[in-house]
Amino acid sequence: MAHAFEAAWARSPAAAEAAGRHRQAQAQQRVADAWLADAPALELAQRTGRGTAAEGSRERELGVSLPLWRFGQRQQQAGLAQADADWATAGEQVARLRLAAQVREQAARLRLADIEATHAARQRALLSKLSADVDRRVKAGDLAPADAMAAQAELLAARGLEQDAALALRTQHSEWAVLTGLTAAPEVEPAPEPLEDAMPMNAEPRWAEAAVVRARAHLAQVQAQRGAPIELGLGLRQERDGPGQPRENSVAVSLRLPFGTEAHSMPRLAEAGAELDVALANQQRVQQQLTAELALARDHLTARTHQVEAETARAALLRTRAQLLEQAFHAGESALPELLRAFSAAAQAESAAARQHAALLQARARLLQALGQLP
Repeated sequence: MAHAFEAAWARSPAAAEAAGRHRQAQAQQRVADAWLADAPALELAQRTGRGTAAEGSRERELGVSLPLWRFGQRQQQAGLAQADADWATAGEQVARLRLAAQVREQAARLRLADIEATHAARQRALLSKLSADVDRRVKAGDLAPADAMAAQAELLAARGLEQDAALALRTQHSEWAVLTGLTAAPEVEPAPEPLEDAMPMNAEPRWAEAAVVRARAHLAQVQAQRGAPIELGLGLRQERDGPGQPRENSVAVSLRLPFGTEAHSMPRLAEAGAELDVALANQQRVQQQLTAELALARDHLTARTHQVEAETARAALLRTRAQLLEQAFHAGESALPELLRAFSAAAQAESAAARQHAALLQARARLLQALGQLP
């Protein structure tokens, strides 16, 4: 199961999405590590005089504009980048856990289809043997031809069920191969340990908590960024008053401080506040949902355990009864219709017991899923 899960993760679009989130968080961290709040800009200007008085005058200016961080803005950006990284990591664990649920469910369907195919083949072999014995006794004059027809009809029905079960098994094998890229069926996972508290193990609450931290960091970053970045300008100016006049050089330093009004920042503040409210509500919902799922998974496991015991005992009784009736039939003490009904009842009971056993394995897998354990 562990190998199948890792193979499915390597093929999953969720893996690519998780890698993209990590790259995005790393890009945010590089922005926070930069000394400038934005990309610098180069400024180039030239003025040439026109008219009698200004003829021949020329002015050139070369400068660079450096966006600076506002007070506390860089720290808030770094906090948001770290929150994004933690959220991406927790989100990857949740994506892996959700994919594990798909792998476990598909493994359960494959296991059930294999059980159904095995029992259908066993029932067809049993009826084939019985049909051959009935044909031999009909030729010997011990049984009526109608008995041979009844046995043959049951055999044909069993062959149809076997073909249907084999087709269903091939379908599940195909879906398993699409999901994992593997052809071999997985082994059964071990039974889960009786843990009392699954909250620290499950990735869903950690992701919800990381989303809350990320939303708070985003709100703090928006509150710190009330306006455009401060711009520091550094420039070199060269002037000449006219033809033949010497050039005069000067250095210019400027500071541009944009004002951020409350009206302009309100939309971003409202969006960040709404994001935090949603994250808090989702965190509470995840805690409640996980508690309910864990309790339900444990109840299902207990119920399936009792059902397997009951169905196994019932199948054993009906199989023993069918064997006794088969002996009586061969001894001429029982009729064929009664034996066929006994075979049918025993086959249905064995199939039901096998399905309950598969359901028990699925209940164990779902409890492991609720506990947050990966294959």
